[in-house]
Amino acid sequence: MSDSSSFYITTPIYYPSDVPHIGHGYTTVAVDTLARWHRQSGDDTWMLTGTDEHGQKMLRAAAANNVTPQEWVDRLVAEAWFPQLTTLDVANDDFIRTTQQRHEDRVQKFVQAIYDRGYIYAGEYEALYCVGCEEFKPESEIVDGTGPFEGLKVCAIHSKPLELLQEKNYFFKLSEFQDRLLELYKTEPDFIRPESARNEVISFVRSGLKDLSISRSAFDWGIKVPWDEQHVIYVWVDALLNYATAVGYGEDDEQFARRWPAYHVVGKDILRFHAVIWPAMLMAAGLEVPRGVFAHGWLLVGGEKMSKSKLTGIAPTEITDVFGSDAYRFYFLSAIAFGHDGSFSWEDLAARYQAELANGFGNLASRTIAMIQKYFDGVIPAASDYTEGDLAIQTIVADAAANADAAIERFRIDEAIASIWTIVEALNGYITENEPWALAKDEANRARLGTVLYTAAEGLRALAVLLSPVMPQSTAKLWNALGAADSLGALPEQPLREAGAWGVLVPGTTVQPLEPLFPRVEATA
Repeated sequence: MSDSSSFYITTPIYYPSDVPHIGHGYTTVAVDTLARWHRQSGDDTWMLTGTDEHGQKMLRAAAANNVTPQEWVDRLVAEAWFPQLTTLDVANDDFIRTTQQRHEDRVQKFVQAIYDRGYIYAGEYEALYCVGCEEFKPESEIVDGTGPFEGLKVCAIHSKPLELLQEKNYFFKLSEFQDRLLELYKTEPDFIRPESARNEVISFVRSGLKDLSISRSAFDWGIKVPWDEQHVIYVWVDALLNYATAVGYGEDDEQFARRWPAYHVVGKDILRFHAVIWPAMLMAAGLEVPRGVFAHGWLLVGGEKMSKSKLTGIAPTEITDVFGSDAYRFYFLSAIAFGHDGSFSWEDLAARYQAELANGFGNLASRTIAMIQKYFDGVIPAASDYTEGDLAIQTIVADAAANADAAIERFRIDEAIASIWTIVEALNGYITENEPWALAKDEANRARLGTVLYTAAEGLRALAVLLSPVMPQSTAKLWNALGAADSLGALPEQPLREAGAWGVLVPGTTVQPLEPLFPRVEATA
């Protein structure tokens, strides 16, 4: 593996033939949270997302809308895909489009390189093709049609008839990499995660790999094969290469050396492309394979995978317009075990918003700030002698920070949030147990009251730092309310791996009024 210290992480590049749904948003905020965590930990971080704009499906969608393919993708990206990043508070470093010249030129260089190295040959191909998947389907994903498609072969994923294609194409010698791939999976057990995904890929590769058709000659919406302009490069080969072209492959050697290799987070339905074809292509080019591929599960609505074609697609704005972007990010990243399928329901979202965000975290923040304003004229008091209960809070904070960082290293964002949430629960219990409102009635308890409220405020300081990659808006409001921006600097500058240290918040700092972080909402299904 590379000795590069860069943390380079990517989303899949999305196929913008339709507008984004919450499944796309789920992947993007997960990658953004991982990137924010590493960035705020001082790691040399780079986050890439983008759109995959070539292929037959895009060509047909453009024709159906009476525009050119380029006009079609330009409209979709401008009106739907760029705005999604703002809607969900995504802080990506780059956005690549496969129709950009920088990408097209570098893809041709890569394909030419593996052609020159003897890994591409000409041949004829006849197979069943799914336009929806943009893929020649393996036997395991071809089923007999029913109903209106009875007597036809259909795609097991899209349930739509497959097309029999017969073309003279160029082929990549994927079959030659079977043993090298199996050795990679053996020597780098974390290359594919979670384990269920790893096992699936190993089983697939052991069953035998066939050479891959990497060009199409039946249409021209794509990147030209450099040695034969009658062909365009297969859309999946074009798309996979974005991860390398975006960081300078073939043009900016210094940038490429700094960033590559990457971590890829993908939906499990495109795992094989990323864990089999992509590393084989890199091996063929003499380049390092990715650092790792993490396959997350599907979002299910009413028991079905999120899909526009099946009318289960929900736009992110349908949620953010009601609950806000922080709640969107928190819900999907905490309610679903990352790497597993998860079900979405409005009822569950509303219940978690109320219980965990409004009543749990939000109420903790507002009442702590309010009590400092009421009992100490808005100035954070100093702590005096710590009791066993106070020290227990300090231990919980330190452990939560360490456990959350370890969970992020495993790409388990849900486990990281669960660790951080132990602070919320502990502080709410701590305030209930210590009753600062009762302590305030007797001047003799003044020092104890100060210790209790400093403990609560310092716990909130740690929460603001730890939760900022997940919920950047509400934590920024809390940070400002604690007066921490003036005494400690901006929230994104706080070293995240040191968030569990105790005594960072400066006594004497003036707090500011805090509006409810998570206001009551009237959720509509």
